[in-house]
Amino acid sequence: MDEASPYLALYRECGALLEGHFLLSSGLHSDRYLQSALVLQYPDQAERLCQALVPELPPGIDLVVGPALGGVVVAYEMARALGVKAQFTERKDGGMSLRRGFRIPSGARVLIMDDVVTTGSSIRECHSALPTDRAEVLGCGCLVDRSQGEADLGELPLYSLVSLPVGTWDPADCPLCAAGESLEKPGSR
Repeated sequence: MDEASPYLALYRECGALLEGHFLLSSGLHSDRYLQSALVLQYPDQAERLCQALVPELPPGIDLVVGPALGGVVVAYEMARALGVKAQFTERKDGGMSLRRGFRIPSGARVLIMDDVVTTGSSIRECHSALPTDRAEVLGCGCLVDRSQGEADLGELPLYSLVSLPVGTWDPADCPLCAAGESLEKPGSR
């Protein structure tokens, strides 16, 4: 648990760590919500957060890819910190794909980067959009791991700056719904 982390304190200072009753993009309900855009709107803070994660990453990364929308800024900042290219996947026809002329170079050693990981679904979708015959995905990175290491990323390791315990429930089992608390939907989908 990283409740005292200076990086989580930065989220709090920027008003990016919210408490209440939230509908997540995964469809789950939660008692906390991280609005990374409120921290990442400050380039110096985005740079600081990504630079802090660099020592935890495996060596040899030569491309960082993030799922739109939450992973675009952090993928760019992480790529800048590593001195490599950044690309992103985005939704088209219900699935993630590389667009805008992005191409994965043959033999690329890739890090998938997102702002927050809850279930791992955005990272899995991003991963499925990458051509497996051209890319070797070394792992996934995030600023905040809400899953506390439980996200389903298959065989891919997860490197996070902060691990934050967050209550997450299926809507049918949500104690906040049972208590009659209003549901907010602050997400991007």
